[in-house]
Amino acid sequence: MDLQTILPPALLTIGCFAYILWPQQKIAVQTEKTRLDYLRERKDSIYDNLRDLNFEFRAGKYPEEDYARQRESLEAEATRVVTEMEALGA
Repeated sequence: MDLQTILPPALLTIGCFAYILWPQQKIAVQTEKTRLDYLRERKDSIYDNLRDLNFEFRAGKYPEEDYARQRESLEAEATRVVTEMEALGA
């Protein structure tokens, strides 16, 4: 093997490793989450779970008793979260 065959892939490999492992100049500043931020995320998660539950019930994956119990539980949790968000002034 000659140098013309080995050198380009070697330089490319070294360049890739340098790009990946080189320290970044800007370090992302992590902001501290407030209680309101946590509650917003929790509310979104509950609504997603309710949407998934409704879809799976319509697809026939849940018996009506289980569906009603799960839905009631998720709605009660959503009510608590929204009530606390309103108390915090959201």
